[in-house]
Order: sequence, then structure tokens, then C-alpha cells
Amino acid sequence: MDDKTSTACAVQMCGIQKAFDGVVVLKNVDFEVTRGEVHALAGGNGAGKSTLMKILQGVYRADEGEIRIDGEPVEIVSIHGARAAGIGMVFQEFSLVPSLTVAQNIYLADEPSGRLGLIDDRRAVAKAREVFAEMEVKVDPKATVSSLGTAYWQLTEIAKALAQDARVLIMDEPTASLAKHETEALFDLIGRLKLRGISIIYISHRMDEIYRIADRITILRDGQRLLTEPLSTVTPTQIVEGIVGKKIEGQLNYRERAGLTEREAVLEVEGLTSGPLVKGVTFTVHAGEIVGLAGLMGSGRTELARALFGIDRATSGSIRLHGKEVTISDPSQAIGHGLALIPEDRREQGLVLDHSVRENLLLPLLDQLRKGPLVDRKAAKALSSSLIQRFAIKATNPNRPIRLLSGGNQQKVVIAKWLGTDPDVLILDEPTAGVDIGTKSEILEMVRSLADAGKAVIVISSEYPELLAVSDRILILRDGSVARDMRRSEITDEESLQLAVQGVSA
Repeated sequence: MDDKTSTACAVQMCGIQKAFDGVVVLKNVDFEVTRGEVHALAGGNGAGKSTLMKILQGVYRADEGEIRIDGEPVEIVSIHGARAAGIGMVFQEFSLVPSLTVAQNIYLADEPSGRLGLIDDRRAVAKAREVFAEMEVKVDPKATVSSLGTAYWQLTEIAKALAQDARVLIMDEPTASLAKHETEALFDLIGRLKLRGISIIYISHRMDEIYRIADRITILRDGQRLLTEPLSTVTPTQIVEGIVGKKIEGQLNYRERAGLTEREAVLEVEGLTSGPLVKGVTFTVHAGEIVGLAGLMGSGRTELARALFGIDRATSGSIRLHGKEVTISDPSQAIGHGLALIPEDRREQGLVLDHSVRENLLLPLLDQLRKGPLVDRKAAKALSSSLIQRFAIKATNPNRPIRLLSGGNQQKVVIAKWLGTDPDVLILDEPTAGVDIGTKSEILEMVRSLADAGKAVIVISSEYPELLAVSDRILILRDGSVARDMRRSEITDEESLQLAVQGVSA
């Protein structure tokens, strides 16, 4: 790299190597971001993206290699060191304290103080207003974070980083929890940050977003840098093949299966009401059928799943399984009746992060493994090993905490542990959120296989191409009720589904 390029770089990572327990996860990786650039970082789950960024954040220390900030060598050995070097992180799983105000979160652990050394909340509010004014967004610094929508949490995270004088922002799947108009607002903000010379490392699995806002892309595979190229010189197909290491053809094409409505009705829901967002919902799912749920935020999709699984109490209506009416007032009853739920938020609702991969896999299966009052350890080890192999979970050591796995492998664990219960009805809420294209195709194929095996499957997704790829029917939810029940053959493309969700289709 010549001196001219070097001086234009905000960050250079040269020859980075890292191993855990003797397993090499980064092999001589070079990565650079120039000033005012949006640089996309892509790769499959376990490719090394998170590890590389954690080294830049000071969470991990590289075994070998060098980091340069604005051309100068630096040692980043802590998160505080990264902040001092101008590196800010906008987390996919928000790092905010919900009970505090926006201003208090922005200046947490760096609170402005008054003459007597006491925290000066008024000054914090004033400084937060200045940050938001520079961002050209309107957020009330006095508002309690828990009272705000997800988009405002995201803006607060960005403001927090900018208040610490971040010149490089790492954004990890920043649109995962945002509605379409909120995503557009974020992209506008990113454009303004670029004009201020702030560099952005943008981690995303969404190809349309990468092409929309990124200048260059770096792809990692198996811990090595595969390529770094301007987006204008690579095609989406080349990126996907680079990430996955093979061609993926036809995974997002619907494969029609006839005669589904003539099969047994496994799940029949009639007039189900629960809380303010599930209002008299009626639908049926047959054996071997995949029913998609589509709707805007607040339409009641997740709330319906929670009511079916007994997390939220149903106040009226009925649920029948295999023609027999059942009562489901808590998740244990749901499991006993053959239901399983893959929750929307794997980290908060699907996993115990400090427990091992093996322990997480076996949580719903402990009753099957009892030997008297104890768990049969030999059977537990055999079963967990079988699930790891069956679902191609990349875990070098099943006894290590699951929080150390990549997001895609964590999602595979959530799915695997529930499929281990052999449910009759499987409900998946945003099953491909935050996973790479290769893992997405594996999950979609898994869903199809379950239906082919006679399971009744419900899929909730904001990703319309994926919903169209697997669903035999799609229920459009609006204001807590089923507004339309559409056969897949009625939906010609993604745009027509979007119009139906908006309530403007013919």
C-alpha cells in the first residue's frame, strides 16, 4: 500500500491473526476503511467478521498483526482504548439501559459534572441536543429509552458513539429491527455522516442495502480475506458465491405442492383474542402446509405466536389440534400438545447465553434424558452431538458458552433444540434475521423438509422474498386480525405482497 493510500485510510488492519483454543479463526487478514467511506463487511456465519471487529473494538487482542488509525500504529487492548482511538460501535443487540433517559445513556460512564462534582443532567441534555442537531434528527434527550421505538434506540446508539468523538462507526445489522421508512431515515443519516468524513463499517446480510449505501465490500471466508472490491465491479451473484463458497440456485423460488387443503387440519384457530393486538383471529394449518404471516409492525404477528404458545393469555376463542380442542395457558402445555416456537429474538428469548452450546440444545429435552432423578450424561452427550451434526452447527467445543458462536450458528441451535422435541406444529418468528445467505438457504430448506415430513408450519417474516419462497398460503394481518387469506398462486411477486400488506391491492 503506497503512502498516499495509507494517509487516506481511517483504519488499517494488517496481517491480523487470531486463534481460540488452538483453532485459527483469522488468518493473515488485511482490512482497511478510508475516510468518509461506507465499507461493507460480509461473510458467512463463522467467517470471522465478528472476531475481526472485536479486535478493532478492543474486546479481543490479535495474536499477530498491526492496527493503524489515521496512518499511525496503535495498540487497542480495551473498549476504552478503542473509544480513545475514535472507534464507535452501534450494536445489533442494543447496549442501552431502558430505564435511563436518552441523554443519560449517551453519557453513561462519562457524565458531565457540575462545580461540586455532581452529575449535571441539565448539561448532559444540552450536549445530547447538540449531537442530535449535528445528526439532523429529532430525538428528545429527556425521554426514557423504554418509552421510545426501536428506530430511536438506534439513533441513540449512534449519538452515543458520536458523543465520544467516533470517527469510525461499526454498524452491525443496523436495520434488523427497523421498519422500511425507518431504514430510509437511517440511510439518509449515513449519507450525512459520510459528508462529515466519518467512516462506516457496515455489516449486513442484505444485498439491496449493501448496494444502496456501500462504496466497497470486503468478503471474509473461513477466516481469510477473499476479496476487497468497489461495489460497482462485483455482482450480487459473485458476492453470494463468495460468501457461501458455492452456487445457490433456486433457494428463493417457490416449489408448489398440491392437495394440501385436502389433508388433515392439524391446527385450527377460531376467534382467538389476546391482549390489544390479537383480535378474533381465525385460520387453519394442514399437515405438510407452510402458512406465512405478513403484516406491518404492530399488526399482531408476534403477539399471535405468543398467544398460540401460551406465553400471553388468550381471553377468548379456541385452539384445536388434530380436531380436539385444547387449553394452552403456558408454554409447558404448548410443548405437551406438540407445539414449538422459534422466538423472534434468539439472544433474549431463545438462548441462555452464558450456558454452553450443549446445555442450550438439551434444555427442552431434559425429560427425555432423565435416568431416575439425574440426567443421563452419556445419552445427553450423544443427543447433543447428533443435533450439532444434523443441523451443521459450527461449534469447535460444545462445552463453551453459546454467546461465543456466530449469530447464524446461535440461530441453528435455537431451531435444533426445538426440532429435537419432534413437534407437530412449528412456529418460526423471523427465523432468518441476522444470518448470512448460506444459513438462510439452509433454514428455508429445513422449513420445506419439515413440511414434507407432514408438520404444520407457521412462518412469520419481514423478508418478503423468503416468505414467498416457502409459504403455501399467506395470511395478511392488519390491526390484530386476518385481513386476507391468500393462496401462493394469487401472489405474483414481492410488490403485490407489499401492496396487500399495505391494504391497497386489488
